[in-house]
Amino acid sequence: MRAPQRIAVVGAGLAAVSACDTLRAHGYDGDLVLYSAEQGLPYDRPPLSKDVLLGKDRREDVLLRPEQWYDDQRVRLREGTVVRAIRPQSGGVELAGGAVETADRIVLATGGTPRALPVPGGDDPEIRLLRTWEDSLRLRERLLPGARVAVVGAGLIGAETAAVAAALGCRVTLVDPVRVPLAAAVGDDIATVLHDRHRAEGIDVITAGVEHVERRGGRFVLGLSGYGAAVAVDTIVVGIGIRPATQLAQAAGLRVDNGVLVDINRRTSHPAVYAIGDVARGVGRRTRHEHWEAAQRDGEAAGRGILALPGTDAGAPWFWSDRYGTRLEAIGTMADAERTVLRGTVESGAFLTFGMRDERVVAAAAIDRTRDIKVVRRIVDRGIAVDPAELADESTDLRSLLKR
Repeated sequence: MRAPQRIAVVGAGLAAVSACDTLRAHGYDGDLVLYSAEQGLPYDRPPLSKDVLLGKDRREDVLLRPEQWYDDQRVRLREGTVVRAIRPQSGGVELAGGAVETADRIVLATGGTPRALPVPGGDDPEIRLLRTWEDSLRLRERLLPGARVAVVGAGLIGAETAAVAAALGCRVTLVDPVRVPLAAAVGDDIATVLHDRHRAEGIDVITAGVEHVERRGGRFVLGLSGYGAAVAVDTIVVGIGIRPATQLAQAAGLRVDNGVLVDINRRTSHPAVYAIGDVARGVGRRTRHEHWEAAQRDGEAAGRGILALPGTDAGAPWFWSDRYGTRLEAIGTMADAERTVLRGTVESGAFLTFGMRDERVVAAAAIDRTRDIKVVRRIVDRGIAVDPAELADESTDLRSLLKR
């Protein structure tokens, strides 16, 4: 294919901005347009369930790039512009008003949409979801001291939201049908410590599914499976994951299966279209990686792919979560491991778990062990064979294992 003259990036999250940054950094000199359905400069999303919700961060504190960057990099930011369709065969994007703008490469960075509760009453418009800046501000208005708040879903977003609500003085109930959420990702030991912390902070933790939601006397009432009493609250927050926003890709005839399917360069089934971030799933991968660093690296990979540059190995996926002054960090997923090895003690509250397959570490998770996790990540990415006894022994300098 000939070199692109005009690239359209649909979506304005981290993956999209990363793609634009990479294209310019590697010499792309053509027209570069970033279509954002939201008004305002693109912003970072992880703070929405943390310092934005706490009222500490303003919009300018969480911008992905300052306004001047878009001018300096000659990225035309089209705020409040919804793309209604993509036309890869003819080379264009159709906007909501019907206008068609040319593009000989299209990058889909459309992200995902929060899942609503799939139960009677679960579509009530007053039930809060958390995905955008406006979502965070609207929820913040409800998190008043003494307010009764139910958080449905105890994954990363739900757990962080519950922690913030408790810090703001709310009376919080956390509902999830899984006894120990996140165990498949970070292992039983760490997942148990994290989940038990909710109770220690005064949160009422209920292991149950939501069967229905009703409005009674100005409050929400949740009917729960296997739980004797209904739960009445002032506000419900739902954090049960997202659905990849694949509508544009499906309408254009691209291959879609739990995300837009992409190769190592993030190219879709049409050679002129790329997909990055939460909306994309690599061919051969079981899951999509819905994390900050994965989005950043996806953007970099697409930028390099469009310019026909050699790809780079992203290594094992990494993510983090902050709650109650504690930091969780994880590499890979414990579901890929055959056994686990503990370093440190669970009682200390700051320890590390390795997930091993044969003689190699394939995953790791840690609570407040940032220095260690950085070293372990290099061990995982290099595929270094290690002795489990050395991993468990706190006197072993993990950095020494890198010399093998």
